[in-house]
Amino acid sequence: MISTSARLLRLVSLLSARPSWTCGELAERMAVTERTVRRDVARLRELGYGVESDPGPWGGYRLGAGSRVPPLVLDDEEALAVAVGLREAARSGVLGGDQAALSALLKLRQVLPPRIAGRLGEMDAAFVQTPRPDEPQIAPGMLLELATACRRGERIQLSYRDREGKATTRDVDPYRLVHTGRRWYFVARDVTRGEWRTFRADRVARIRPTGQAVELLDPPDPVLLVSRSIATGTYPLYTTVRLPLPLEQALRLVPPTVGTHRPDGPDATVVDIGGPDADGLAGYLLSLATPLRVLSPDDVREALLRRSRDLLAANSVPSTNGEPSEK
Repeated sequence: MISTSARLLRLVSLLSARPSWTCGELAERMAVTERTVRRDVARLRELGYGVESDPGPWGGYRLGAGSRVPPLVLDDEEALAVAVGLREAARSGVLGGDQAALSALLKLRQVLPPRIAGRLGEMDAAFVQTPRPDEPQIAPGMLLELATACRRGERIQLSYRDREGKATTRDVDPYRLVHTGRRWYFVARDVTRGEWRTFRADRVARIRPTGQAVELLDPPDPVLLVSRSIATGTYPLYTTVRLPLPLEQALRLVPPTVGTHRPDGPDATVVDIGGPDADGLAGYLLSLATPLRVLSPDDVREALLRRSRDLLAANSVPSTNGEPSEK
């Protein structure tokens, strides 16, 4: 005789397999009495499964929506499909920076049978993503390790290398992972410095739990912290421009991950933007496709004018004598 828990799992599997079952059909499939079926249905409802029923001799049971998310019963192919979907959602950042896909994937991988976990590992080894040329790849499993650290609320020892390649080890209190559309950033409190920091996840070499539980008091907005960190990063050159747009519209045109904004009256915004050189900044400003004024430096203003003149010359209409003329 099978246990009650095994019988409940079998009942959920049957209810999920087709739209409706009569009580007699379920009893026959499970080799139990109809009274046992009714009792097990009542237990499933207590667990949060939305088992609906129709009265009468031809009525039956069907699986509807529950009041909360109950335990799921998946076969091997379904479990593998869910794991792959969660992995791709985590990598692409399609759900934003709330870590929902990472957290769900972490929970699922912890309970996957070895045969399914092995197939998922084989797929991880076989699939290769095409990265952007300037975007290093995160070490396999590192996102899950960082997500675990955030979930546990436990101080960790972080081995990290900065933009110059210098390796450091520091104690941090994990908080959140944030995806910007290009990279993952790890937000944590640096214990030694006593301040909140952002770390590029692809630069994390390894983490080691310390076993010390921590309580985070007044944590920052992680998305805002990452945006400011990116916008105020170290660039060879900065330009200050004035956009004839209110602050809200300027933020949509130039994201906070690209520039730092401050209103200049109700209808204009001044933005500081960093870049590799004057020509690169001029190209970005042209891509905004909006009237603007370069306040500084002169190098960027001259590069913008040069690019504008070149663009105008390339699109001028030739005159009858072969010389370009404006139309």
